[in-house]
Amino acid sequence: MRRANPAIRSHIVTPDELATLMLNAATAVLERRDPPAGIELSASDIALERPRNRDHGDWSSNLAMKLAKRVGAAPRELAAGFAEEFRGIAGVASVDVAGPGFINVTLEAAAAGALAKQIVEQADGYGQTTTLSGQSINLEFVSANPTGPLHIGHTRWAALGDSLARVLRASGATVATEFYINDAGNQMDNFGASILAAARGLPTPEGGYPGAYIDELAVRVLDTQPELLELDEAAALADAREIGYQLQLAEIRASLERFNVHFDVWFSERELHDADAPTTGGRSPIDWAIDRLRAEGHVYDDDDAVWVRNTDFGDDIDRVIRRGNGIFTYFAADSAYYLSKSDRGYGHKIYLLGADHHGYVHRLKALAGAAGDDPERDIEVLIGQLVSINGAKLSKRAGNIIELNDLQAWLGFGGLAQRLEQPALVDRIVREIVQRYPGEPRVALLRAQLLREGGKLDEARGLLAGLEDAAKLSTPLRWSLAGEYDALGDSAKAAQVLAWGAQDDASHAQRALLLDKAKDKAGLAALYDQLKREATHPNPMRRLLLGQVAELLERYEEARGWYANVPGEGAQGIARLRGASVLHA
Repeated sequence: MRRANPAIRSHIVTPDELATLMLNAATAVLERRDPPAGIELSASDIALERPRNRDHGDWSSNLAMKLAKRVGAAPRELAAGFAEEFRGIAGVASVDVAGPGFINVTLEAAAAGALAKQIVEQADGYGQTTTLSGQSINLEFVSANPTGPLHIGHTRWAALGDSLARVLRASGATVATEFYINDAGNQMDNFGASILAAARGLPTPEGGYPGAYIDELAVRVLDTQPELLELDEAAALADAREIGYQLQLAEIRASLERFNVHFDVWFSERELHDADAPTTGGRSPIDWAIDRLRAEGHVYDDDDAVWVRNTDFGDDIDRVIRRGNGIFTYFAADSAYYLSKSDRGYGHKIYLLGADHHGYVHRLKALAGAAGDDPERDIEVLIGQLVSINGAKLSKRAGNIIELNDLQAWLGFGGLAQRLEQPALVDRIVREIVQRYPGEPRVALLRAQLLREGGKLDEARGLLAGLEDAAKLSTPLRWSLAGEYDALGDSAKAAQVLAWGAQDDASHAQRALLLDKAKDKAGLAALYDQLKREATHPNPMRRLLLGQVAELLERYEEARGWYANVPGEGAQGIARLRGASVLHA
């Protein structure tokens, strides 16, 4: 029997609001106990989660299991009391107690409608908070070398960086998105030499950039400077480099704008080498940066070179900032660039870097410390995954890039045709994409997805089978392929695909979920045994994972044992929650 609770009148809209209403109801239940429980609850105690099986409701909470020992009651008894009270919340359709004391809540359909209504009414204001109000953040991403067009590898960071900026702004922060233009150094000379060689009809020079885009740039450079081939070598190289650079940079800007990614700042590396920079007293910002770091006490001279004592801040080695021959290193520009961000008023700096920049994490954090910032608070360095085609790294120098412009245009046409419900046109466009990019696995994945959505499951499966060899060489592709097999309803095959190649806790955890979904208890047990054999050190994440796999196998005593021995303060909190959920299983 559903009992109205006059103290609770709000209509549920969001999970946070539901948690607040459940908090109030649970507090009332505890206060009515004899004697009163005297426990002060917070919204985090409700800990709403989506049930693994949606037949078990919209939301689930293990509140009763967490509180049972402190209250001195059996978890299911306490859960039954909470459930009765929760049934009085407006917008709740039903509340059930499951297992050792889980509380499963099903909402009325009108609750989802109320959320949709709120989103429409608040429009752009929906989701806005003041959590990060007062923070000034510089977010640098993409920052592709201006020696060629953007390719699909850059697309990932463009989408992620722009999304991150939007979330940070919605949380109240002041965010400047920044593109660092690597327009200094030998790479620009090689770029100019490649264009000049193409204009002269000569092969790509050693260390240069091949590809059709260089030939196209050469034609445009000649249109801009018709006398290029009549100039002396130095002048011709300078013009080819500068005109090609400006044309390529303009194309990069236009590509990103079409992709709906806007940058507030385009920062040229050349500025850091400018000896007449007005903001640094007529000296280059790099010279200025060295003096500032020296004043902080973290620069020293050795073997005629100038070093930054990065080891004081956790880096593997001290870094040379100026060689004995007077030439600045890349780290010199990195140092000046970091300080420029601070000088422009950004208290927090976020770098989104490519897969070949793993070494930058420690050196940039150490640089922050040397500059007087807090390396753990004032800087974040995120590293992307490598994008490869049939196992080969995308490279302008290798000439194997797939341009963002091309793929974006074709996929855009396909998406439009799909929205217009023109399956024949979608099929034609996708066939054309496959012809244009025959070695691109993601195009094949797109085709398989469209076949699956069209009910052509056998054809989709055939396409996926053709990607398996490539997936063995590429972790991102392996995950995508496993996801598509899972969408086809073949969770066992998805788990098999994910087992290829190097494994980490994330892949182990996903494999466990897929094996459980496939009801493959033998495979799940084999994975559990493998993880146990490898658990020779007290790694907190591995022990959490072992506890979760033990739960899936319904070995609750073993699960509690793993959770009870998780080291590390942060992981222990998660372990305690998981341990409580299996306490009475």
